[in-house]
Amino acid sequence: MRNNGIGSWPARRARGAPNAAAIIHDGRIYSFADVLDRSLRLAHALRGLGVVRGDRVAYLGPNHPSCVEALFAAGMLGAVLLPLNTRLAAPEHAFILEDAEPVALIWSAACDQSVAALGGAIPVRHLITLGPASGRSLGYEELLAGACNDALDEPVSQDDLCMIQYTSGTSGRPKGVMLSHGNVTWNCINLLIDVDIATDEVNLVVAPLFHTAGMNNSFLPPFLKGGVAIMMSAWNPDEALELIERHRVTCMVGVPAMFQGMARSPRWTGADLSSIRSLMCGGAPASTALINLYRERGLLFLQGYGLTETSPNATFLRPDASSRKVGSAGTPCFFTDLRIVAADGGDAAPGEKGEALLQGPNVTSGYWRQPEATTNAFVNGDWLRSGDAGLFDQDGYVFIVDRIKDMFISGGENVYPAEVENILYQHPAIGECAVIGIADERWGEVGRAIIVMREGCTKTW
Repeated sequence: MRNNGIGSWPARRARGAPNAAAIIHDGRIYSFADVLDRSLRLAHALRGLGVVRGDRVAYLGPNHPSCVEALFAAGMLGAVLLPLNTRLAAPEHAFILEDAEPVALIWSAACDQSVAALGGAIPVRHLITLGPASGRSLGYEELLAGACNDALDEPVSQDDLCMIQYTSGTSGRPKGVMLSHGNVTWNCINLLIDVDIATDEVNLVVAPLFHTAGMNNSFLPPFLKGGVAIMMSAWNPDEALELIERHRVTCMVGVPAMFQGMARSPRWTGADLSSIRSLMCGGAPASTALINLYRERGLLFLQGYGLTETSPNATFLRPDASSRKVGSAGTPCFFTDLRIVAADGGDAAPGEKGEALLQGPNVTSGYWRQPEATTNAFVNGDWLRSGDAGLFDQDGYVFIVDRIKDMFISGGENVYPAEVENILYQHPAIGECAVIGIADERWGEVGRAIIVMREGCTKTW
């Protein structure tokens, strides 16, 4: 094949196991041959609408097989997927659409209000709805039915742009993180080296596919290995536990809030979790209390750390160290390097806090149409500044402390809110908490904790 990118994956997987289940969504089973057929039809339909190499194809909707079909179809044409966060407001969507200039927008009926809020002058040439055609919008299924499924083999290299993931970071306008086919592929390789993903994997996809972790960590690595994805459109902890039992789910990628929600579900105590082989947790630090809650059920979190800019894997806490290095983000992924840099620019000593810098084939080349932001994001042109504070312990394990910008200074001491939050979470009455810095006449700044009590608990002052 001349296509060495993500767009070739359905054909490569289907030629080995065409009839094996690839996706199960709302009771419908899609084989690998189905995924290939539908992605090819979408690619031909998009080409008929004028989508060519380098064009952006936007997608707005909850988790659905059409989202991965859009990724593969764009990759077949050498085009670029532009996943839109369903949680953003209309002005943010409008900015991204104007900035990235997609030729087509595929959208779900679940996002009717979001599309309506954009108004009639949506800066996109073609609107494609997952429902029936109406007004300006073409019908997705109608387009597929009217398109051919002839094989496509456009030359696509690992260096070609695969997707643009917009991230707002901590301030300012959203920035489009450019991820190449190579970035995404090496991210999958990094994860597959550290997690024993198997061809018989039953993968519960709950993380939003519009996020890099949802698509690049949760969906693509098991797809690459030939596993099946049980795809949830909306997060519901009770339903997640039911699906784990019904489908004998073996792996899941989620954020701490999702795992916390499952542990609070009335189904938790009696849920059969015996099929689970790996639980990957990222996106935010998992509290020690949450880690111990799952350990009591015989389950270990495989924690990691990463950014949209790293596709997203940067470090991983491997199973053999999960118990003795609780709270650590692990060590750098196999093909990724990480440094902790002190304020003077030199490498920090073990135990000394500094900024995490990252380098590797999974690291972005920069931000879409923002050369200045791209230059500022790198040290010496090749080490990505994460904006996160961390440290190495004596054994070389990484501990991510907090965002550099979240740190506040109290009485001359640097205070990282995440460290305080981790202590607060050990209190049995605290369900959720967040610590912020506020002005103080004596100390300059002090911490203020915003706390949500567990159900049935009360507070006294």
